[in-house]
Amino acid sequence: MRFLVTGHTGFKGAWLALVLHHRGHEVSGLSLDPAPGSLYERARVGELVAADLRVDVRDAGAVRDAVAAVAPEVVLHLAAQPLVRESYRDPRGTVETNVMGTFNVLDAVQRAGGVRAHLVVTTDKVYRNVGQMWGYREPDPLGGHDPYSASKAAADLLTQSWIASTASVVPTAIARAGNVVGGGDVSPERLMVDLLAAFSAGTPAAVRSPGAVRPWQHVLDCLDGYLELVDALLDGRAAGAAFNVGPPASSCLTVGEVATQVAQRWGTGASWRDDSHGSHPPEAGLLTLDPRKAEVELDWRSVLSLEETLDLTVDFARRVEAGEDAREVALAQVAVVADRAATRRDR
Repeated sequence: MRFLVTGHTGFKGAWLALVLHHRGHEVSGLSLDPAPGSLYERARVGELVAADLRVDVRDAGAVRDAVAAVAPEVVLHLAAQPLVRESYRDPRGTVETNVMGTFNVLDAVQRAGGVRAHLVVTTDKVYRNVGQMWGYREPDPLGGHDPYSASKAAADLLTQSWIASTASVVPTAIARAGNVVGGGDVSPERLMVDLLAAFSAGTPAAVRSPGAVRPWQHVLDCLDGYLELVDALLDGRAAGAAFNVGPPASSCLTVGEVATQVAQRWGTGASWRDDSHGSHPPEAGLLTLDPRKAEVELDWRSVLSLEETLDLTVDFARRVEAGEDAREVALAQVAVVADRAATRRDR
C-alpha cells in the first residue's frame, strides 16, 4: 500500500518510515530537511522511501503538488513544530506550521482523490490542563496555555471542523499521543535527549522539572497505535473520531524518577541535578492520558512496559555510540515490537 508521511525526517516520522518499510509498504515523505545527526540521517531512511520531498507544510501549493504527485492511499500527518520551549521563542512560526500546515494537508488530501485513510496526529497537550489526577479522556475540553499546546489544540479543532463541515469522502481520524521516547531523538530540550547527551559526555544532566508527571511511551508503541487506527479507518471504522494513544497508568512517573532509572541503566557514574530553580518558561506539572477508548474500540494497548521502554532507548544509544549500524539496531527493535503486537492481536 502507498503511504505518505508528513514530517518523515523527524523523530517519529523516521521511525514510522522504518516501521512501514518493515511491513512491506511503499513509503513517501514530505518534510523539511532532517536535523544533523538525526535518526533519519544515521539510519539512512532516505534510501528506503519512494519519494523524499522537501516541502514546508506552510506552502499550500507545494503541499497540494506533493500529495498529488505521490498519489497515496494512506496519509499520516505528523509534520509540526513539536517543542513547547521553541513555541515561546517562535509563536508565529509554531502557529503557522501547526494550524495552517494542518489545514494545507487536509485540503491537499481532499483534492488529491484516491486517499482511503487520513490520520492527523496532535498531542496529549491539546487538553485544557486543569491539573486533574486522572487521565484526560477524548471528550474533555481542549485548550492550551503555551503557544505549542494552543496551536495543537487549534489544529485538533480544525480537523474536527473539517471532518464535520466538508463533503470529504476521505475517512479521517485524530490521534493524541503522550510523552514519546526512544532511540535516535535529537530534538533539543527533551528529557531523554538531554539525559543521554550528558551521560555520554560524563557530566550530570540538568533536569528542569523533576516533579512533573508524564505518560512515558516508546515511540514504536505509539506508532503501532497510529497504524492500528489506520487499519480501523481502512476497515470502515473510527472515521471522524479522536483517540488517545497512550501507555497504561503504570507508565506515568515523574521526570526525576525516569531520570534516575535512565542513569542506572547507563551506569558509569551517570547522574542528574535539579535545575528547577533556573529561569524556564512554564510547563505543565501533571499531564496523563486515559487510553481506554482505544483499548475498547480498537482492541489496542501498549505492548512494552516502562522498564522495557527505557531498556530499548538506552540500548539504542549505547549500541550506536559503540559503532553499530543505526538502521540495523532500529529495525531489530521494530521487529521486537511488531512480534509483540502480532501476539497481542492473535489473542
